[in-house]
Order: sequence, then C-alpha cells, then structure tokens
Amino acid sequence: MPKRSKGLRKEIRENWVLYLMAAPAVVALFIFSYLPMAGLVMAFQNLNIAKGIFKSPFVGFKNFEFLFSTNDAWVITRNTVLYNLVFIILGTFLSITLALLLNEMTFKRYTKALQTIYMMPNFLSMVVVATIVYAFLKPSDGFVNVMLKSLGMDPVSWYNTPGPWPFILVLVHTWKGTGYSAVIYLAVISGISSEYYEAAALDGASRLQQMIHITLPHLRFILCINLIQAVGGIIRGDFGLFYTVTRNSGPLYPVTDILDTYIYRGLTTLNNPGMSTAAGLYQSVIGFIMVLTANKIVSKIDSDCAMF
Repeated sequence: MPKRSKGLRKEIRENWVLYLMAAPAVVALFIFSYLPMAGLVMAFQNLNIAKGIFKSPFVGFKNFEFLFSTNDAWVITRNTVLYNLVFIILGTFLSITLALLLNEMTFKRYTKALQTIYMMPNFLSMVVVATIVYAFLKPSDGFVNVMLKSLGMDPVSWYNTPGPWPFILVLVHTWKGTGYSAVIYLAVISGISSEYYEAAALDGASRLQQMIHITLPHLRFILCINLIQAVGGIIRGDFGLFYTVTRNSGPLYPVTDILDTYIYRGLTTLNNPGMSTAAGLYQSVIGFIMVLTANKIVSKIDSDCAMF
C-alpha cells in the first residue's frame, strides 16, 4: 500500500494539469449519470408523491408485470428487436458502401458537397421528418396517391394499411442516418496512409482489391465499436420514428408498436412513474448484457477490436 500510495501521488503530481482538465467532465458525469441512479428504487415502489421516493411502499416486481402480463408483450418485443436488427445490418452496409464510393471520387469539391447533402437529414427533427412523410402519404392529396391516381390506380389509405409500413420505416431511418454514418467511416478512411495504396498499385492490385484488402481491414475497429454499441441498444427503439412518423395510428400497431411507444401510451393512461422506471431499468439491464456479450464475441474473433 505505501508503494501504491507513493506511485499515485507521483502520478497526480506529474499530470495534475490533465486531471484538472478532466475534473469538470468527471463531476458532470457523476451528477447527471451516477447520482440519479438512486432513483432506480422507484422501479420497485408504488410511488407516492406526498411520501417521497424513499418512504413510498415497496411492491417488489409488480411494476415489471406491466411489460409482460399483456398479450402484446411478444409483438412489441419482436418489433423492437427485428427493426433494430434490420437497422444495424442495412445501415452498416449502406454506410460503408457510401463511404467507399465517396472515397473513390477524385473531384474533392463535389465530394464535400455530397457529404453535406447526405448529412443534412441527420440534423432534421423527427417532427420535420414526420411532416415530410405525411406530405408523401397524405390520404387525400399526398404525392404518392396523386401519382397513383394519374396512373389510373386507386389511392391508398397509408395510415390505415399496416403492410407497407415496415418498408417505409426502414426507408425513413436509412435516409436519415446513413449519410452521417458514412461520413464517420469516410473520416477513418481518409486517415489511412497512402503508402499502402501506392504499394498495392505497384503490385498490380485493382481499386476493388485495394478496397477489400486495405480499406476494409482499417475500418474493422470503428465498425466493431459501432456494432457493439448498436447491439447494446437493440431493446430500445427510436420513439420519434415509431410514434411521430406513424402519427400514432391504431391500425398500424401490429407492425409499428415497439416497447417504447407501448410504455408511453400505457403510462399516459396509468400515470405511474414506477412503471416507467421499471421499463427503463429493464431496457438498461438487457442492453448492458448485450454489450458484454457482443464485446466478448468480438474479443474472441479479434481482441484488438474489443472495447475492453
């Protein structure tokens, strides 16, 4: 212990400026992330506002029954997981593909303009996105129905027809997020030394072979980190996408209802903060387990790409 204490004092004395710079972030993390975790006790209480958090009666796991006692539990869990799997797989593939294509462009000014265009949807509010989607799918004079009428086809009541919505939601999510992810991958690609490509060109490697054997291997680290984080959030859904874009239409619930939207509607009716806390705790625990599992699998395949 004396040696450890001496080493710690030496470390702080030599790097006190760095510790001082890190202090505000550490304090903010403690205040806004760790201190509120005391409120997790509400997940096991029948919260009484008058009595406060620590004096409300405990009810065990009854708040968690809200998530599993309904016949819709399987539907919302299935929708949440399957949508996120599609978002992860399709989004990753399209983002990397777009980044590779942008990297191959020789006219850099045009490339920068395209990067800006592709990134813009990511900064739009989901309310704005929902308005754009509604302009296309409006039952009376939406763009799609106007086109269908001009072709002699009957208009479709999109917000009462569940069938097309899995494709619509995937399309909207992909349109909104692919460009931003592609720019992140492109930034990694731009940091690859040109010497690798020059050596490969001297050996007669084509551009496609250079992509496969040089570019993609250099992306594996950031790819693994993104996948691990995405898998950790697989039980969480994009509330804005599934609630706002669908306009909370009842006929669409079988294909658009996810855990987050189901909880929101239930809580607006029951007004029970304990159930909300229980749902958040359940999602966090599952996400934590998924992160550990994904990281363990990645570490077995390539230990350099694991997060810890």
